Amino acid sequence: MTTLHLLQPFSSFPSRTKALESSKCTRITAQNGSVFAVSFRFHGGAHKCKFHNHHRYSTSIFATTTTDDGQPPVCVSDENTNTIHAPNPKPQTLLSKWSPPKFLWRGLSVVILAGQVIIRILKGRVHWRNTLQQLERVGPRSVGVCLLTSAFVGMAFTIQFVREFTKLGLNRSVGAVLALAFSRELSPVITSIVVAGRIGSAFAAELGTMQVSEQTDTLRVLGTNPVDYLVTPRVIATCVALPILTLMCFTIGMASSALLADSVYGVSVNIILDSAQRALRPWDIVSAMIKSQVFGGIIAVVSCSWGVTTLGGAKGVGEATTSAVVISLVCIFIADFALSYCFFQGAGDSLKTM
Repeated sequence: MTTLHLLQPFSSFPSRTKALESSKCTRITAQNGSVFAVSFRFHGGAHKCKFHNHHRYSTSIFATTTTDDGQPPVCVSDENTNTIHAPNPKPQTLLSKWSPPKFLWRGLSVVILAGQVIIRILKGRVHWRNTLQQLERVGPRSVGVCLLTSAFVGMAFTIQFVREFTKLGLNRSVGAVLALAFSRELSPVITSIVVAGRIGSAFAAELGTMQVSEQTDTLRVLGTNPVDYLVTPRVIATCVALPILTLMCFTIGMASSALLADSVYGVSVNIILDSAQRALRPWDIVSAMIKSQVFGGIIAVVSCSWGVTTLGGAKGVGEATTSAVVISLVCIFIADFALSYCFFQGAGDSLKTM
Protein backbone atom coordinates (compact mmCIF):
# COMPACT_ATOMS: atom_id res chain seq x y z
CA MET A 1 0.00 0.00 0.00
CA THR A 2 1.41 3.43 -0.98
CA THR A 3 0.37 6.81 0.37
CA LEU A 4 0.05 9.75 -2.01
CA HIS A 5 0.10 13.47 -1.27
CA LEU A 6 -0.80 16.23 -3.70
CA LEU A 7 2.16 18.16 -5.08
CA GLN A 8 0.12 21.34 -5.55
CA PRO A 9 -3.49 22.52 -4.98
CA PHE A 10 -5.88 22.32 -7.88
CA SER A 11 -6.05 26.08 -8.35
CA SER A 12 -5.86 25.62 -12.12
CA PHE A 13 -8.84 23.28 -12.10
CA PRO A 14 -11.83 25.26 -10.78
CA SER A 15 -14.27 22.43 -11.30
CA ARG A 16 -12.26 20.22 -8.97
CA THR A 17 -11.07 22.68 -6.37
CA LYS A 18 -14.39 22.90 -4.56
CA ALA A 19 -15.12 19.20 -4.71
CA LEU A 20 -11.70 17.79 -3.72
CA GLU A 21 -10.72 17.52 -0.10
CA SER A 22 -7.04 18.34 -0.69
CA SER A 23 -6.11 17.76 2.94
CA LYS A 24 -6.88 14.08 2.55
CA CYS A 25 -4.47 11.57 1.15
CA THR A 26 -5.27 8.66 -1.13
CA ARG A 27 -4.04 5.12 -1.35
CA ILE A 28 -3.34 3.09 -4.49
CA THR A 29 -2.84 -0.58 -5.21
CA ALA A 30 -0.92 -2.13 -8.10
CA GLN A 31 -3.01 -3.46 -10.96
CA ASN A 32 -1.36 -5.28 -13.89
CA GLY A 33 2.18 -4.06 -13.34
CA SER A 34 2.55 -0.37 -14.04
CA VAL A 35 -1.15 0.57 -14.21
CA PHE A 36 -2.58 1.87 -10.94
CA ALA A 37 -6.05 2.82 -9.80
CA VAL A 38 -6.79 5.51 -7.27
CA SER A 39 -9.89 7.09 -5.72
CA PHE A 40 -10.01 10.82 -4.95
CA ARG A 41 -12.54 11.92 -2.38
CA PHE A 42 -15.10 14.30 -3.78
CA HIS A 43 -18.18 15.71 -2.11
CA GLY A 44 -20.28 14.24 -4.87
CA GLY A 45 -18.78 10.77 -4.95
CA ALA A 46 -15.62 8.94 -5.97
CA HIS A 47 -13.97 9.12 -9.37
CA LYS A 48 -11.51 6.53 -10.61
CA CYS A 49 -8.13 7.66 -12.02
CA LYS A 50 -5.58 5.80 -14.09
CA PHE A 51 -1.82 6.34 -13.69
CA HIS A 52 0.27 6.42 -16.85
CA ASN A 53 4.01 6.08 -17.57
CA HIS A 54 4.86 5.11 -14.05
CA HIS A 55 8.60 4.48 -13.71
CA ARG A 56 10.11 2.50 -10.91
CA TYR A 57 12.66 5.11 -9.85
CA SER A 58 10.63 8.27 -10.52
CA THR A 59 9.38 10.38 -7.65
CA SER A 60 6.20 11.56 -9.38
CA ILE A 61 3.56 10.03 -11.64
CA PHE A 62 0.72 11.40 -13.74
CA ALA A 63 -2.90 10.40 -13.42
CA THR A 64 -5.94 11.03 -15.58
CA THR A 65 -9.51 10.40 -14.59
CA THR A 66 -11.29 7.56 -16.30
CA THR A 67 -14.21 9.88 -16.92
CA ASP A 68 -13.79 11.88 -20.09
CA ASP A 69 -14.20 15.37 -18.61
CA GLY A 70 -11.53 17.01 -20.76
CA GLN A 71 -9.36 17.99 -17.78
CA PRO A 72 -5.53 17.85 -18.01
CA PRO A 73 -3.50 15.28 -16.06
CA VAL A 74 -2.97 15.74 -12.34
CA CYS A 75 0.55 15.36 -10.93
CA VAL A 76 0.91 13.61 -7.61
CA SER A 77 3.95 12.40 -5.71
CA ASP A 78 4.67 8.82 -4.83
CA GLU A 79 5.86 8.38 -1.26
CA ASN A 80 6.67 5.03 0.27
CA THR A 81 5.30 5.87 3.67
CA ASN A 82 2.15 5.13 5.61
CA THR A 83 1.98 8.51 7.29
CA ILE A 84 -0.86 10.77 6.27
CA HIS A 85 0.80 14.11 6.88
CA ALA A 86 4.45 14.95 6.13
CA PRO A 87 6.45 16.12 9.17
CA ASN A 88 6.81 19.86 9.54
CA PRO A 89 10.37 21.04 8.84
CA LYS A 90 12.30 22.53 11.72
CA PRO A 91 12.67 26.30 11.60
CA GLN A 92 16.09 27.33 10.30
CA THR A 93 18.04 29.98 12.18
CA LEU A 94 20.71 32.25 10.77
CA LEU A 95 23.45 30.23 12.48
CA SER A 96 22.19 26.94 11.02
CA LYS A 97 22.24 28.39 7.51
CA TRP A 98 25.85 29.63 7.82
CA SER A 99 28.71 27.32 6.90
CA PRO A 100 32.42 28.22 7.10
CA PRO A 101 34.22 28.98 3.83
CA LYS A 102 35.96 26.08 2.16
CA PHE A 103 39.44 27.55 2.48
CA LEU A 104 38.89 28.13 6.21
CA TRP A 105 37.93 24.60 7.20
CA ARG A 106 40.58 23.13 4.93
CA GLY A 107 43.20 25.37 6.51
CA LEU A 108 42.07 24.21 9.93
CA SER A 109 42.24 20.60 8.74
CA VAL A 110 45.90 21.12 7.79
CA VAL A 111 46.73 22.40 11.27
CA ILE A 112 44.81 19.60 12.97
CA LEU A 113 46.40 16.93 10.78
CA ALA A 114 49.88 18.30 11.45
CA GLY A 115 49.21 18.13 15.19
CA GLN A 116 47.97 14.55 14.92
CA VAL A 117 51.07 13.51 12.99
CA ILE A 118 53.42 15.12 15.53
CA ILE A 119 51.63 13.42 18.42
CA ARG A 120 51.82 10.02 16.72
CA ILE A 121 55.52 10.43 15.95
CA LEU A 122 56.25 11.35 19.58
CA LYS A 123 54.25 8.33 20.76
CA GLY A 124 56.02 6.02 18.30
CA ARG A 125 52.83 5.02 16.48
CA VAL A 126 54.48 4.66 13.08
CA HIS A 127 54.05 1.95 10.44
CA TRP A 128 57.70 1.54 9.51
CA ARG A 129 57.03 -0.75 6.57
CA ASN A 130 54.83 1.87 4.92
CA THR A 131 57.39 4.52 5.82
CA LEU A 132 60.16 2.65 3.98
CA GLN A 133 57.93 2.19 0.94
CA GLN A 134 57.12 5.89 0.84
CA LEU A 135 60.78 6.77 1.41
CA GLU A 136 61.73 4.78 -1.68
CA ARG A 137 58.98 6.53 -3.60
CA VAL A 138 60.01 10.04 -2.54
CA GLY A 139 63.78 9.59 -2.59
CA PRO A 140 65.32 7.30 -5.25
CA ARG A 141 62.49 7.74 -7.73
CA SER A 142 62.79 11.52 -7.57
CA VAL A 143 66.57 11.79 -7.87
CA GLY A 144 66.72 12.00 -11.66
CA VAL A 145 64.25 14.82 -12.18
CA CYS A 146 65.65 16.80 -9.23
CA LEU A 147 69.26 16.58 -10.44
CA LEU A 148 68.34 17.42 -14.02
CA THR A 149 66.36 20.46 -12.93
CA SER A 150 69.11 21.65 -10.61
CA ALA A 151 71.78 21.32 -13.30
CA PHE A 152 69.93 23.43 -15.85
CA VAL A 153 68.85 26.04 -13.31
CA GLY A 154 72.47 26.34 -12.19
CA MET A 155 73.73 26.82 -15.73
CA ALA A 156 71.04 29.41 -16.47
CA PHE A 157 71.93 31.27 -13.27
CA THR A 158 75.61 31.16 -14.23
CA ILE A 159 74.97 32.70 -17.63
CA GLN A 160 73.13 35.63 -16.07
CA PHE A 161 75.82 36.86 -13.69
CA VAL A 162 79.21 35.38 -14.67
CA ARG A 163 79.36 37.48 -17.83
CA GLU A 164 78.86 40.59 -15.69
CA PHE A 165 81.41 39.54 -13.08
CA THR A 166 84.09 38.86 -15.68
CA LYS A 167 83.69 42.36 -17.11
CA LEU A 168 84.24 43.80 -13.63
CA GLY A 169 87.24 41.56 -12.96
CA LEU A 170 85.50 39.66 -10.16
CA ASN A 171 86.40 36.17 -11.34
CA ARG A 172 87.37 35.08 -7.84
CA SER A 173 83.91 35.92 -6.52
CA VAL A 174 82.05 33.69 -8.98
CA GLY A 175 82.39 30.51 -6.93
CA ALA A 176 81.42 32.26 -3.69
CA VAL A 177 78.26 33.73 -5.18
CA LEU A 178 77.30 30.39 -6.72
CA ALA A 179 77.87 28.52 -3.46
CA LEU A 180 75.89 30.98 -1.35
CA ALA A 181 73.02 31.18 -3.83
CA PHE A 182 72.71 27.42 -4.17
CA SER A 183 73.10 26.57 -0.50
CA ARG A 184 70.83 29.24 0.92
CA GLU A 185 68.06 29.51 -1.66
CA LEU A 186 68.21 27.70 -4.98
CA SER A 187 68.79 24.10 -3.90
CA PRO A 188 66.11 23.90 -1.16
CA VAL A 189 63.48 25.78 -3.16
CA ILE A 190 64.09 24.02 -6.50
CA THR A 191 64.05 20.59 -4.87
CA SER A 192 60.86 21.40 -2.98
CA ILE A 193 59.12 22.64 -6.13
CA VAL A 194 59.98 19.46 -8.00
CA VAL A 195 58.88 17.23 -5.11
CA ALA A 196 55.65 19.20 -4.67
CA GLY A 197 54.77 18.72 -8.33
CA ARG A 198 55.71 15.06 -8.45
CA ILE A 199 55.08 13.65 -4.96
CA GLY A 200 52.57 16.11 -3.53
CA SER A 201 50.19 15.64 -6.43
CA ALA A 202 50.53 11.86 -6.13
CA PHE A 203 49.75 11.97 -2.39
CA ALA A 204 46.66 14.14 -2.91
CA ALA A 205 45.34 12.06 -5.81
CA GLU A 206 45.92 8.73 -4.06
CA LEU A 207 44.35 9.70 -0.75
CA GLY A 208 41.55 11.56 -2.52
CA THR A 209 40.67 8.45 -4.50
CA MET A 210 40.69 6.38 -1.33
CA GLN A 211 38.44 8.92 0.36
CA VAL A 212 35.77 9.10 -2.36
CA SER A 213 35.80 5.30 -2.77
CA GLU A 214 35.37 4.88 1.03
CA GLN A 215 38.60 2.93 1.47
CA THR A 216 39.53 5.11 4.45
CA ASP A 217 36.22 4.15 6.08
CA THR A 218 37.13 0.51 5.50
CA LEU A 219 40.40 1.05 7.36
CA ARG A 220 38.48 2.49 10.31
CA VAL A 221 36.13 -0.50 10.31
CA LEU A 222 39.15 -2.81 10.41
CA GLY A 223 40.48 -0.92 13.43
CA THR A 224 43.27 0.98 11.63
CA ASN A 225 43.59 4.73 11.95
CA PRO A 226 44.13 6.30 8.49
CA VAL A 227 46.43 8.94 9.99
CA ASP A 228 48.71 6.24 11.39
CA TYR A 229 48.64 4.06 8.31
CA LEU A 230 48.52 6.59 5.45
CA VAL A 231 49.54 10.09 6.54
CA THR A 232 52.34 9.69 9.09
CA PRO A 233 54.56 7.46 6.87
CA ARG A 234 54.29 9.97 4.03
CA VAL A 235 55.21 12.91 6.24
CA ILE A 236 58.23 11.12 7.71
CA ALA A 237 59.43 9.92 4.30
CA THR A 238 59.20 13.40 2.77
CA CYS A 239 60.97 15.10 5.68
CA VAL A 240 63.81 12.54 5.55
CA ALA A 241 64.26 12.37 1.78
CA LEU A 242 64.11 16.08 0.97
CA PRO A 243 67.32 17.14 2.81
CA ILE A 244 69.25 14.37 1.03
CA LEU A 245 67.85 15.44 -2.34
CA THR A 246 68.73 19.06 -1.53
CA LEU A 247 72.35 18.17 -0.79
CA MET A 248 72.61 16.23 -4.06
CA CYS A 249 71.05 19.10 -6.01
CA PHE A 250 73.53 21.52 -4.44
CA THR A 251 76.45 19.36 -5.58
CA ILE A 252 75.16 18.91 -9.14
CA GLY A 253 74.24 22.58 -9.45
CA MET A 254 77.70 23.70 -8.39
CA ALA A 255 79.38 21.20 -10.73
CA SER A 256 77.33 22.18 -13.78
CA SER A 257 77.84 25.89 -13.09
CA ALA A 258 81.60 25.47 -12.68
CA LEU A 259 81.90 23.50 -15.93
CA LEU A 260 79.89 26.10 -17.85
CA ALA A 261 81.88 29.02 -16.42
CA ASP A 262 85.14 27.29 -17.30
CA SER A 263 84.17 26.28 -20.84
CA VAL A 264 82.32 29.44 -21.90
CA TYR A 265 83.72 32.34 -19.85
CA GLY A 266 87.20 31.07 -19.07
CA VAL A 267 86.84 31.06 -15.29
CA SER A 268 88.90 28.16 -13.96
CA VAL A 269 87.16 25.40 -12.05
CA ASN A 270 89.87 25.53 -9.37
CA ILE A 271 89.20 29.24 -8.80
CA ILE A 272 85.47 28.61 -8.49
CA LEU A 273 85.90 25.75 -6.02
CA ASP A 274 88.45 27.68 -3.95
CA SER A 275 86.25 30.76 -3.63
CA ALA A 276 83.24 28.58 -2.83
CA GLN A 277 85.17 26.86 -0.05
CA ARG A 278 86.22 30.21 1.41
CA ALA A 279 82.70 31.67 1.36
CA LEU A 280 80.70 28.72 2.65
CA ARG A 281 80.03 28.33 6.37
CA PRO A 282 78.68 25.24 8.11
CA TRP A 283 75.55 27.19 8.96
CA ASP A 284 74.80 27.65 5.26
CA ILE A 285 74.51 23.88 4.78
CA VAL A 286 72.63 23.41 8.05
CA SER A 287 70.12 26.12 7.14
CA ALA A 288 69.54 24.43 3.78
CA MET A 289 68.80 21.14 5.54
CA ILE A 290 66.40 22.83 7.97
CA LYS A 291 64.60 24.58 5.13
CA SER A 292 64.24 21.39 3.15
CA GLN A 293 62.82 19.54 6.15
CA VAL A 294 60.26 22.26 6.75
CA PHE A 295 59.35 22.31 3.06
CA GLY A 296 58.98 18.54 3.06
CA GLY A 297 56.61 18.66 6.01
CA ILE A 298 54.54 21.36 4.31
CA ILE A 299 54.28 19.35 1.08
CA ALA A 300 53.27 16.12 2.81
CA VAL A 301 50.80 17.59 5.30
CA VAL A 302 49.05 19.88 2.79
CA SER A 303 48.80 17.16 0.14
CA CYS A 304 47.52 14.52 2.56
CA SER A 305 45.08 16.96 4.14
CA TRP A 306 43.64 17.93 0.77
CA GLY A 307 43.43 14.25 -0.13
CA VAL A 308 41.55 13.03 2.94
CA THR A 309 39.05 15.91 2.70
CA THR A 310 38.20 15.30 -0.96
CA LEU A 311 34.53 15.38 -1.94
CA GLY A 312 32.65 15.04 -5.21
CA GLY A 313 34.01 11.94 -6.94
CA ALA A 314 36.51 12.07 -9.80
CA LYS A 315 36.03 15.80 -10.32
CA GLY A 316 36.74 16.44 -6.65
CA VAL A 317 39.93 14.37 -6.84
CA GLY A 318 41.22 16.47 -9.73
CA GLU A 319 40.38 19.73 -8.00
CA ALA A 320 41.96 18.56 -4.74
CA THR A 321 45.17 17.52 -6.52
CA THR A 322 45.54 20.84 -8.31
CA SER A 323 44.72 22.83 -5.21
CA ALA A 324 47.15 20.81 -3.08
CA VAL A 325 50.08 21.55 -5.39
CA VAL A 326 49.25 25.26 -5.64
CA ILE A 327 48.79 25.70 -1.89
CA SER A 328 52.01 23.75 -1.21
CA LEU A 329 54.02 26.03 -3.50
CA VAL A 330 52.57 29.17 -1.94
CA CYS A 331 53.33 27.87 1.56
CA ILE A 332 56.88 26.96 0.49
CA PHE A 333 57.58 30.49 -0.73
CA ILE A 334 56.12 32.04 2.42
CA ALA A 335 58.11 29.69 4.66
CA ASP A 336 61.27 30.37 2.65
CA PHE A 337 60.96 34.09 3.28
CA ALA A 338 60.25 33.59 6.99
CA LEU A 339 63.18 31.20 7.49
CA SER A 340 65.60 33.35 5.47
CA TYR A 341 64.62 36.38 7.52
CA CYS A 342 65.26 34.46 10.75
CA PHE A 343 68.51 32.77 9.68
CA PHE A 344 70.30 35.62 7.90
CA GLN A 345 69.81 38.92 9.68
CA GLY A 346 72.13 41.87 9.63
CA ALA A 347 75.08 42.53 7.33
CA GLY A 348 76.86 39.48 5.93
CA ASP A 349 80.61 38.89 5.83
CA SER A 350 80.88 35.80 3.64
CA LEU A 351 82.55 37.68 0.75
CA LYS A 352 85.10 39.57 2.85
CA THR A 353 87.72 36.88 2.34
CA MET A 354 87.56 37.11 -1.46
